[in-house]
Amino acid sequence: MATRQRTPLMKGKHGNLKLVLTEDVQYLGKQGDVVEVRPGYARNYLIPRGLAIVPTEHNLKLLERYKIRVRQAREARIADLKATAEQIQKLPGITIEAAATEEGHLYGSVGSVEISKGLRARHLPVDPEMVRLDSPIKETGLYAVKLALGFDIETEVKVAVIGTTNR
Repeated sequence: MATRQRTPLMKGKHGNLKLVLTEDVQYLGKQGDVVEVRPGYARNYLIPRGLAIVPTEHNLKLLERYKIRVRQAREARIADLKATAEQIQKLPGITIEAAATEEGHLYGSVGSVEISKGLRARHLPVDPEMVRLDSPIKETGLYAVKLALGFDIETEVKVAVIGTTNR
C-alpha cells in the first residue's frame, strides 16, 4: 500500500495556519497575500472553495501563472469597456417611447432596464446595473444619463423620452 506524502502545514503564531489567497477575500486580504487563519476556517471554507492554498513551491508557481492570466483577462475587459464607452460617446442618443398624457407626464416610468434595452438594440452591451439614474424618468424630454461601465470607466448617453398616446 502506497503512502501518500502530505505537505506540511505551515503554522503561524498561536497555532493558526498560513495560507496563500488565490482570490480576494473580503476582510481577509487580496489575491497572493499570505494570511494566517484558524484551522477550521481554512479547512471548512477557504480551501474547499478554492479561495486559498497551502504555500508550497508548486502552488506558488501555479498562483503566479493564474495571476498573470487574471491580469490579462482584466486588461482585455478594460479595453472592451473603453471601446464601448467610445461607441456610446459617438452615439447621438437613444429614443424611448412610453405612454404619456397630453401634458407629457408618463403613465409609468422609464428606468435603467428600458435604457439598457435601448442601448442593447444598438448592439451595445450595457446592463441595467450600469445605468446611473437618481430616480426613474417620469416625463417626456431629453435627458443625459450617466453610465458606469465598470473599472472606473464612465460615460454619458442622451436619452430622448417620447410620449405616445393610445386612444
